[in-house]
Amino acid sequence: MPPKKRARSSAKSNKHTDADAQHSEVSDDVAQLKTGKRKSHWLMKSEAESRIENGVDVKFGIEDLKSLPNQTGCWDGVRNYQARNFMRDMKVGQQAFFYHSNCKEPGIAGLMKIVKEAYVDHTQFDTKDAHYDPSSKADNPKWSMVDVQFERMTKRFIPLTELKKYHLQHKAKGEPLKDMALFTRARLSVQPLTAEEFDFVLSLENEDPR
Repeated sequence: MPPKKRARSSAKSNKHTDADAQHSEVSDDVAQLKTGKRKSHWLMKSEAESRIENGVDVKFGIEDLKSLPNQTGCWDGVRNYQARNFMRDMKVGQQAFFYHSNCKEPGIAGLMKIVKEAYVDHTQFDTKDAHYDPSSKADNPKWSMVDVQFERMTKRFIPLTELKKYHLQHKAKGEPLKDMALFTRARLSVQPLTAEEFDFVLSLENEDPR
């Protein structure tokens, strides 16, 4: 699939270019694995409303993905080491929530699946792209991306405010969303979900909003 030169992620505000930052975030990955957070499902954030950065509109909502050929696009523009590493862990066929961020009502809008595993993100070399990284070299690229395909909209939009209520309840009771990365590592634009977390969140589409 030809790469799409459009931003897929709100991670650009989390740029890290020094070795210490990379080491710290890789250590976070290791710590997360030790705590048993298996990376089998994902939550991926993208900006749902127009915002111009370096002359480029970085908006990319779920309807934009849905409108692409084969409803498939590359998830480019991730500029955070830990989020990048999570994408490198993704496997074809795994599911992810499409999360609308940086908008009036952030939350989960739908589902997509990984259809191509991590490869070089071309936007890091494009001087006209909002996510150009002059410190990344062609012979040693820093950043990766995956291809995702639209699966379906959730039966209803699941807002962040609702998820937060469950997180606080579950934190007190030791239930599924107690350690959800959306609240424990909120800055990450690409986040792992356990099967238990994923299933609980998905079940909410059949519940009345609260």
